[in-house]
Amino acid sequence: MNGYSPWYAAIHKTLSDATAQTIYDHSLHGYSIQAQLTDHALWLGVKWPDGGSIAVRTAYAPDVDLQLIKSETFAGGVSFEFESLIGQHFVQIKYEPGKIPVFHCTVSLVPSQPVTFPFWPRDLVMLGKSAHPNGRVHISQKGHRSGLLFFSLTKPATGSVLYFQHLGSLKDYNEDTHTEASDAVGGQWPEIGFALPSGDQPLQEGKAYVLSDVTLLFSEKIPKDEFEEAEQFLEMLSEVYYHLPKPETTSHDWPEILQKSLHNLQHNPGCWQQFGQKSFLNAYVSDYDTPPETMVQLAVLLPIMDYAEWSREQMPLVDAIKENITEFYDHNIASVGRWLPSQEDRLNQAEEHKKKRVMDSWYLHHPMLNLGRLAAKGDKPAAELFFRSLDFVIKVARHFKYEWPVFYNLDTLEVIKAETAPGEGGEKDVAGIYAHILLQAYEITGQQKYLTEAKRAARSLNGKGFDLFYQANNTAFSAKALLKLYNLTGEKNFLRLSYICLANLMRNCAIWECGYGNGKHISTFFTLFPLDDAPYTAVYEELECFSAFHEYLFQAKDADVLPSVRLLLAEYIRYLVHRSVYYYPPMLPPEMISGGPKTGEVDTRLWIPLEDLQFGWNQSGTVGQEVYGSGLAFAVVPRHYFKFRDHDVMLFLDYPTADHRHGANGSMHFTVQGDERLTCRLMLYSLNGKPLKPVKVTGKRGKQVTVYSPEADGDGKLIVNIHGNQKITVELNKSVHHGKRS
Repeated sequence: MNGYSPWYAAIHKTLSDATAQTIYDHSLHGYSIQAQLTDHALWLGVKWPDGGSIAVRTAYAPDVDLQLIKSETFAGGVSFEFESLIGQHFVQIKYEPGKIPVFHCTVSLVPSQPVTFPFWPRDLVMLGKSAHPNGRVHISQKGHRSGLLFFSLTKPATGSVLYFQHLGSLKDYNEDTHTEASDAVGGQWPEIGFALPSGDQPLQEGKAYVLSDVTLLFSEKIPKDEFEEAEQFLEMLSEVYYHLPKPETTSHDWPEILQKSLHNLQHNPGCWQQFGQKSFLNAYVSDYDTPPETMVQLAVLLPIMDYAEWSREQMPLVDAIKENITEFYDHNIASVGRWLPSQEDRLNQAEEHKKKRVMDSWYLHHPMLNLGRLAAKGDKPAAELFFRSLDFVIKVARHFKYEWPVFYNLDTLEVIKAETAPGEGGEKDVAGIYAHILLQAYEITGQQKYLTEAKRAARSLNGKGFDLFYQANNTAFSAKALLKLYNLTGEKNFLRLSYICLANLMRNCAIWECGYGNGKHISTFFTLFPLDDAPYTAVYEELECFSAFHEYLFQAKDADVLPSVRLLLAEYIRYLVHRSVYYYPPMLPPEMISGGPKTGEVDTRLWIPLEDLQFGWNQSGTVGQEVYGSGLAFAVVPRHYFKFRDHDVMLFLDYPTADHRHGANGSMHFTVQGDERLTCRLMLYSLNGKPLKPVKVTGKRGKQVTVYSPEADGDGKLIVNIHGNQKITVELNKSVHHGKRS
């Protein structure tokens, strides 16, 4: 049993003994809601239908009296105003009218004098059915990720809660106190919740500050195993997400960004290094000290090939990269390796992974995945390299019994670094990307042995739960492979393992807008961190997760996949299209960019993305300007832009879509994915400068038909918001007479 502070013990006794004054009482879906006033705070108590309760602190005046000035009930909630020596306190409590017990509470303060808060206790008290209920915290905030807690009261068995603090609402507090919103939600059972970051800079007198903005979703269900834990988290997160205020999205000219990025890739010498007559992409701009890497070449090549197929353009850059891929074959291991073998002696030994014959486990597999993609496209040299390397990849997997270390020796397979940290294990999601590669081999050859090996590797992911995540893109590839295994075999375990992968990814997202410090210059809503302990988001991992999510949803379109998954993945994709432009230095103010990157140089004129975008007060670009993240625009354009056949008109959607086909008289038909309760942006624009004529957009979901009316934006474009999860028909040159605006 964990200990707790004297402060927690005192307030637990006060609330448990019912000595606080109840100033509001309400019942919702069998849950009892009470606002209880103590000397220094107002508490929101919520009691489950079968007993057991928790309390959330709202207004708080440390060590001074809190006086109620007025209260007002309204449809769906209640508001309070208090006074204390430190100022005016305002509390609004709202509950949703549907069948799900969702509560939202906003707390603000208008200081009567400059004030600082050197300490702020966490805001949850576990009352439970007994004096000291046992519980389990499944997930809590880490770094700048979402300010959430997913926990269960387990003994006596009571239920579960998803606590979601809207950290973006605290931007004025963070700005004026010069604090960070990282690691603000957490704690140790039973003393958990949100603690206001402490800072030396005072709040301004007379200015309104939000001090807490929390949504709580309650459930009577307690997950019994890792599968229920992941699925319940996804379901609860999607429900909370649906009720969140979300920032407006902006349409960016991704085709133009692509052309700028392509020009820089082709012509800027900092992107390349040359050995003899052969040219290779650098990992970072002007990084001439590091030998060329297979992963870098292929990570740029495949998105450019996606664009070339979409645009039907001849791309000399494709040939320039492809012609040298076979140079990475390492005859000592009979496999493709990480480094260019002829240049491996140039490794500077400065970091663990930059030593000769040292392999970082995932680096062996990522090039194989992309070689498999090339092989599936009919590329014979890539197919030969893929299958020549596959025996070694299988040998390594079986040697480590599908539990890969972090680093090992390529020649002896001796483990150099077994775990990411003591007791944490190695690169746990490599089993998933390995299964992905075996499935590619199976689909190319039809040989059952590859499918059998993929299933064996995938089953090794059982038991890893919320510890499965090592690197975001590899976990996303794992989810995709597991769904494919489910579609091939019908084995439900693979589908549920894919949910565990996705739950790991969602817990590593930041679903909030950082509006303070340097964060106010960019959009951060629904970003995904590359590693479990990474302090920044990274373009390469994000663009690969974006692509993997597209493919997951495409594979899922005829499968019985959780609605929460469809909602969350579609929304992640939507916001990446909106915000990822800020990885490009020309989109950022100069003061936001680091002047001394760890690797290479940063040229702020180039449309080559920075590796890292930082939250809050930190500068971005501290790692370097990432050439291997340059596939970003090439990944976005083919998946979100669609040209009408025989018409100089382009259609853009910021949601994932499927099943595109052209119809008669300038029509286009497709399915928009996501959730029908949420909307995405559909935009049309002319490619020849001529004004667009009227356009009709019709959505159909079952028997429900909705006609949308695109409206001109003043810049020659037609824009309309349409709902997700429906079939869409877009008809050019057709007026809408009885349309429904949305």
